[in-house]
Amino acid sequence: MGRSLTVALVCGLGLLTSVTATLAQNRNAKPNAAAAAAPSAGGDVPPPPPAIEISREALAGAIGVREIAQRSDESTLLLEELTSEVGQRFAGTAGDKAGVEWAVKKLRALGFENVRTQEVIVPRWIRGEANFEVLSPFPMPMVTTALGGSIGTADEGLEGPIVMVQDIPALQALPEGTVRGKIVFFNGRMERTRDGSGYGKAVRVRTEGPSIAAALGATGVVIRSVGTSKNRIAHTGTLSYKVSAPRIPAVSISNPDADLLERQVAQTRPGGKIAGNQVMVRMRVTARDLPQVRSANVIGDLPGTDLANEIVLIGAHLDSWDLGQGVQDDGAGVAIAIAAARAAVAVNPRARRTIRVVLFANEEFGLSGAARYPLEEGDDNVARHAFAMEADLGDGPVWKFSARVPTTYWAMIEQVHRVVKSLEVELGDNNSAGGADLGPLRRRGVPVLAPQLDATTYFDVHHTINDTLDQVDPAHLRQSTAVFAVAAYAAAMVDGPIPRLSEEQAQ
Repeated sequence: MGRSLTVALVCGLGLLTSVTATLAQNRNAKPNAAAAAAPSAGGDVPPPPPAIEISREALAGAIGVREIAQRSDESTLLLEELTSEVGQRFAGTAGDKAGVEWAVKKLRALGFENVRTQEVIVPRWIRGEANFEVLSPFPMPMVTTALGGSIGTADEGLEGPIVMVQDIPALQALPEGTVRGKIVFFNGRMERTRDGSGYGKAVRVRTEGPSIAAALGATGVVIRSVGTSKNRIAHTGTLSYKVSAPRIPAVSISNPDADLLERQVAQTRPGGKIAGNQVMVRMRVTARDLPQVRSANVIGDLPGTDLANEIVLIGAHLDSWDLGQGVQDDGAGVAIAIAAARAAVAVNPRARRTIRVVLFANEEFGLSGAARYPLEEGDDNVARHAFAMEADLGDGPVWKFSARVPTTYWAMIEQVHRVVKSLEVELGDNNSAGGADLGPLRRRGVPVLAPQLDATTYFDVHHTINDTLDQVDPAHLRQSTAVFAVAAYAAAMVDGPIPRLSEEQAQ
């Protein structure tokens, strides 16, 4: 590998020269540069701190990392193995335990050092069965699934009239008593977007809707699936009950079934075919809670050289929902994290900082592993983290490279972008929050790198029975792995010490 890599790096010198020249031209374009040059007490404007970059030699190494990752199918093979040998990994299940065992064994086999588990206490919720049907005016069974954490109904189920609203503000604007004793139907559609922002706008009805409806007197909730699939499949996902409101059962129905229910409700309104009537439905859910159980974060290191005590973290979550096989969410992220870390240590000069893979427990059902991880290795654990990034939006490809780093390190972000630009990656901004599992680290000031995965089709299969291997494009997985690997290598090579994010940036 060493000789072929040297040839690859020599062939990349033309690109290296281009990268260096372009960076020099772009010095004045760094975001937030004005913030680093606030006026002094005397009215003078001090010069901004110098931009910090990786060396010319390290930049050549980054090009080599990109080429290695682009030629490798390791991420695809890892994903095939995880999903074929383990499958679903819902928190607290036998699949969850098998996933932890698989990850420990695989990291050790691939040369990671100090591979260990960090115990995490996770909830144990049993999905059971769910049924939803229209009783009148036009009887119709519908494809449904319980929302994660929902309570069950009585054995005979729950019947009632439907009140249809688009979203939570529409529900809260109804006259007092409108939904008392009724079942609320949240009918808002999720927008298909490349950056996943449509999910953020739509998901509140799932997480908060049941408790808000219950506080207004509703007896149950049904939502249009928070997803973009036109197939007749229902999307699950976690709800969050508030202690101040009664707990009521909640289900989702497929988008085609939601269309049908919407049409029936429309016919009961003034001018409709059966104006003055109500749509009556029945829902039955057998979900229940069991006592909490143990799971684990899985952690493995690829040690660095002179800065080995500092960490560049690549994360993903090992758990999944129970409906599918946990492929896009987040088996793909697991595969990207492991393969990217290995590619980032496959060149010379060797990575200076330790590159760490963390496979978080129970992201889906409460971010348990993310909350536990900062406590690993004692009080100085967070302080050792120079940068962190996470893969949790399917196989990709990466379409934009963003970050949340101290301003002086934006020059390094530009360098990474120039190396991966040929992979059709745009340069983003310096305001990314990173992934959900990185929240506890970011809020403690750890800088975030954010290769943004393309979510255009991700929410077609997200949290559904269709989250299977046939939905993955190996070319996308290779490209995503390459971008994460280049970012990790650059972060491992840049001079430090890396300052913490300001309080404003961290929040």
